[in-house]
Parts: sequence; C-alpha cells; structure tokens
Amino acid sequence: MAQISVRLDDAVKRDAEDACRDIGMSLSTAINIYLVKLGRERRIPFEVTADPDPFYSRENQERLVKAAADAAAGRNMAEHELTEAGD
Repeated sequence: MAQISVRLDDAVKRDAEDACRDIGMSLSTAINIYLVKLGRERRIPFEVTADPDPFYSRENQERLVKAAADAAAGRNMAEHELTEAGD
C-alpha cells in the first residue's frame, strides 16, 4: 500500500473529519473514494471554479427571472421616489 502526506490547514482537516464522521466514514476512506473516482473518470469528480461573480450564480439568475416575470405581470411593484445623484 502506498502512503501519501498532505499539508493542509487545521480547520480544513477538522471540518472534513466532522463531515466524514457525520456520513459514517473516515477521512482516509473519503480520500480513497475521491482518488479512485479521479483515476477511473480522469477528471475531478465535482465542479471546480474560481470565485464567480455572485450576480451570475444560478440562484441569483433564477431570482432575477422571477422578479422580471413578477414585474411584467404587475406583481411585487413598490413605488418609491427617485433621487438625484449625490443627494
């Protein structure tokens, strides 16, 4: 059996161990599952992205579509006073 050594933040390890304990497995088992899946599928088995602009998140886009539909239907419309820039 091979052994690997990884350096990581203590909080990251603790959070991962807590999550694994809640699932009912060890951190070692979780890492083995990840590596087996990576080897078989030849890809990271989850989406990896840079911190995207939250405006483009799926949740926000769904909210904007709903708000636009509500506005088009005359729902959830609030009146307000517009102010001049700098006021």
